[in-house]
Amino acid sequence: MGVKKRWVRLGAFALVGLLIVGAALQFTGLLSKLDPFGTSTVDRSQPAVLQAVRDLSQYHAAVGDYQVVVDIEKDVKWVPEAIAGERTLFVAAGSVDAYVDFGPLLENSLTVSEDRQSVEVRLPEAHLAKPNLDNERSYVFGQERGLIDRLGALVSVPDQQQFHVAAEKRIAEAAQHSGLLERARANTKAMLTQLLQALGFRVTFPAEPTT
Repeated sequence: MGVKKRWVRLGAFALVGLLIVGAALQFTGLLSKLDPFGTSTVDRSQPAVLQAVRDLSQYHAAVGDYQVVVDIEKDVKWVPEAIAGERTLFVAAGSVDAYVDFGPLLENSLTVSEDRQSVEVRLPEAHLAKPNLDNERSYVFGQERGLIDRLGALVSVPDQQQFHVAAEKRIAEAAQHSGLLERARANTKAMLTQLLQALGFRVTFPAEPTT
């Protein structure tokens, strides 16, 4: 019996040793590289379901590509950064479409001359669409966390929505001041001019009021 107990004790020690080594390898990232158990990923997501179809009357005349680095820091009052707090650098890449909506065109938007040789076009205002972030090119570049935040991240899924919202806001602001609306209006004019000239019309646009 003594020999049997000794072997049981040695087996238990060996199992504990293997568990410790496995945990160490998992912590250092070596186990995922060695992958002795041949792990695999199975995507069991359901197919997308069509919920609605909308007709569009928008002419997307220009698109701008933007990149921004979002730097968000959260501090806890009276607590050292090493204990609690977080700072994240998030690199976001996205695009903004500039479009002209022909849906609400007024009756006097197109004025044809009496001799049917020319047409005057009054364009609607150009608008900017909501920024579209590119998830494949947007990522957390760096993150510093206090001890409490690091421990919390082990048991909860990090929320990156705040970084996406902040990035979209900054990209939208950049699009407003990058001349994208002017480019969309110019491109729309060029498109309509080419289209109407192909129909045999001379095309003019009324002078825009200066501000």
